[in-house]
Parts: sequence; C-alpha cells; structure tokens
Amino acid sequence: MAKTLPPQLFFSFIFLILIPLWATAQGPPPPAFKCTRKTTCNALVGYISPNTTTISHIQSLFQVKNLKTLLGVNNLPPTTSPKHIIKGNSTVRIPFPCQCINGIGLSNHVPTYTVVKDDGLYHIANAVFGGLLDYTSIVSANKIKDADLIYIGQKLWIPLPCSCDDVDGQEVVHYGHVVANGSSVPQIAAEFGINSNTLMKLNNITDPKSLVAGQVLDVPIKACSSNVSSSSPGPDAPLLVANGTTTYTANDCVMCKCDPTNNFMLQCEPSGLKAVNWPSCPSMQCAGSSLSLGNSTILSSCKRSTCAYAGYDKQNVLTNLATVDTCAGPGSSSNEAPKIHQISWSLGGILLCLQLIMLDRFL
Repeated sequence: MAKTLPPQLFFSFIFLILIPLWATAQGPPPPAFKCTRKTTCNALVGYISPNTTTISHIQSLFQVKNLKTLLGVNNLPPTTSPKHIIKGNSTVRIPFPCQCINGIGLSNHVPTYTVVKDDGLYHIANAVFGGLLDYTSIVSANKIKDADLIYIGQKLWIPLPCSCDDVDGQEVVHYGHVVANGSSVPQIAAEFGINSNTLMKLNNITDPKSLVAGQVLDVPIKACSSNVSSSSPGPDAPLLVANGTTTYTANDCVMCKCDPTNNFMLQCEPSGLKAVNWPSCPSMQCAGSSLSLGNSTILSSCKRSTCAYAGYDKQNVLTNLATVDTCAGPGSSSNEAPKIHQISWSLGGILLCLQLIMLDRFL
C-alpha cells in the first residue's frame, strides 16, 4: 500500500512542481541601453521576422524613410525590389534615429504603431516587434495609465532601445541584438568583431550564464572613420557607418561602405543611381587634383592619397584629399568565455531531481 505524505512534505512537493513552471515562464529582462551624451545619432536593431514577409512591409512597420537605407545596412543591392521576400525567422537590421533621454537611449519618436482589434501591449512588443523592447517601455513612453486598456486606432510610439555613446574611446554604432537560445558570449562577440569583456561590461553582465534567450544586448559595432564630422556641413553629419554595412547619402548620389579592408576608413564613391531632390548628381572631383570621389593615388609603400567624401550642401557634393595609412591593420582580441543557456533549464533540472528523490522515498 502506498505511503501517505505528511502535510508538510505534500505542500513542499507541490511547491517543487510549480517552481520549474514559474522559472520557465520568466521572460528576459527589459533592455536598458545607457546613453549619457545629449545628442542624436543613427542606431540599429536586429528584427527577427516571425513570418515570411517582404522588405517593404518591414520598411513600413519600422517607418524607415528611404528603402535604400534599409537595403544598405542589410547588404542588399540598391535595385532590390520592394517585394523582395524575407523568410520567417530571418534577422533584418533596422536603421533608425536615436535620442538620449535622461541617461537612456530611445528611438526618436519612431516607429509608431496603430492598434488593431485584439491587440495587447505584450503582443505588440513581443509578437509584432520581435521582442526588441518590453511592453512596459511602451506604457512609459506613451504615458498609458492602464496597460490593459488600449483602443483600436490608437497610435503608439514604439521606443526602441539604443545609444549614442562612444565605447572604449571609439565611435561605434550601437546595435540591439536579440540573444538566441544556446548562443554564447564569445560567439556573439566574434560575430560582431568585438571583445567579450567589452560586451559584458556594456550590458552589466557579471556572469555570462545569467543571460536569457530573448534578452536584447547592446552590441557596439565599430564605425569607420570619415571626413564627415559633427562640424561638417550637410544633413548627414556626423556620418557614422557600421562595419559590414553600406549607406547612401547626398540625395542618393554617393554610396559609402565600411569594412576592415581599408583599415576602417569609410570608402565612398559615386552611387550611379538617379539623384533624389536634385536634377542630376553633381561633379565629385577633388579640388586641385585629377582624382574623383573614391579614386586614390599611391604616395609611398604605406600611404596613399584618396579623394574622400566630406558631406554635401544644397547644390554640391563636398570632397577633400585624405591621406590613408595602408600598413596599420585592425587589432584583434580574445573572446574566451563560457557558453550560455536559458536559466530556467538549469534550475528546472535541479528541482526535477529533488522531485524524483522525494517520490522514491515516500511513495
């Protein structure tokens, strides 16, 4: 005959059953990107499309003004059709303007979302916008008094996390990366070409095993140096282009890309595209030189002179001659760190063992 559990052990047993369920249900912590500079900048997030869709749908969802901007950060040709298919579970990089507010970074009042039937704030944050933010951020940004009370047709600001701060003394483009289950700190760091310690410090991670799948990390992607600084004329100043991405500027007349092959110096050249807001693209020759934008001449074994992009105004594409050091190579770093998993699995495994021991002893 089976033994009867004493009341104290019975309730302990029920408690042990419920705790793994509670632990598994815990979601990732809300993203909080520090942003101490009182400025605006361009930032990126990695949106994981839940279903097969088109690039134009994603452009509309995040309200990216120029399709070519979205194409460039995803290394798609500028002639890509708006109907280009994005498969489900694919990651699409989303460019957006970032603003520092009270020490944190938020997207500068874009995108906005119009509530439809059966919407809820949790659903909007996690299903519609891929878990890039916590629903409480929508509540705070829109000053919603009751999170359970929104109405059809209501327009909500979706405050995406971002930052404009330099990291380790270098200009970077901050990227919101959604952690995948089973990934690791060195894997994420290596993917984006950064140091593991930098990644952990920036996100206040003391133990890499504390990461939860779905958590949004602030990943600082190195930006190429350019001749378009904050003091340069034109609406694209300062021009920061993240490593591994392309941007179109000067009314689509100039294409600039960033990669390590040029020692992280921004490489710009005529785009060959039709001008926007101009009758045609203007001349892009460096003054006092036979070089045009993007062309170079060798000065020595380690130096060359390049006709570099320097911004634009109402009528002209600005250029200047820049000397580039071709011998200095980009640094490397070690990214040793343990692998991470979801917390709930390790906790659930321990408690399950305790349950089995109790069952074997008292039943």
